[in-house]
Amino acid sequence: MLLSLSLVLAPTLALAVDDCQHLTATGNPEYPPYLWRDPHNPQQLIGANVDLLKHVAHQLDLEIEVLYSGPWSRAQEEVRTGRIDMLAGYFITQARQQSMDFIKPAFLATPSVVWVRQGDAFAYAGWDDLKGRSGGTLVSNSHGQAFDDYAKANLSLEAVPSASQAFQKLLHRRNDYVIFEQYPGMALARTLGLEKSLQVLQPPVSSEGLYLALSQESSCNQPRLREQLEEKMKEVVASELPAQWVARNLELWNRQHAHATVP
Repeated sequence: MLLSLSLVLAPTLALAVDDCQHLTATGNPEYPPYLWRDPHNPQQLIGANVDLLKHVAHQLDLEIEVLYSGPWSRAQEEVRTGRIDMLAGYFITQARQQSMDFIKPAFLATPSVVWVRQGDAFAYAGWDDLKGRSGGTLVSNSHGQAFDDYAKANLSLEAVPSASQAFQKLLHRRNDYVIFEQYPGMALARTLGLEKSLQVLQPPVSSEGLYLALSQESSCNQPRLREQLEEKMKEVVASELPAQWVARNLELWNRQHAHATVP
């Protein structure tokens, strides 16, 4: 989706975005209602996070293109190296802050949960109950610094490129559980026809904020632009807009996949 405006830049902002009136962004393409590929233009992403960028672009007289750049691990690499300017939705970790500048505050929060096969639930009340079991996750995915550190020290997690693959491994009994965000997982399960084959264990392993993140390698990552973005984020999170974007895109996703069939 190309977001463009013809208004003249204010002098202070013009200094910040010299040669940067056009920015590129990407993100996790398996992340409805936040992000997913536009079925009418698969090289673009749509979703609640794109609506956020559309709003910000309008406010700051910028042009932002939200691109599909491959699976989640590749999307992160494209932004880390500066080939794409921004990630449209990223959890903060210590490692990620070495290559990204996060625009605060977070604009949404999303819970990460334990997915299991329907009928194969195990006693679960917290992280310790995952010990000794084989788990699945996504390559380069995070569920917050605290859980990431715990998992690295205590859990056995096998990473695959996509959530679809992780769910298939789970159903083929190659893993006992999968860690993935709740709402994107629900949407994906519906698309794959797996709603009756999977279930979620509670409580969530974490609930983390989604942030815009600018690559430190991007020539458009300039202090004044970051300040402008942070001001807009404060306005956004003080409003009802984020909840409205999520609701609208849940409805859009459901309409698009109302007649989806099992692949």
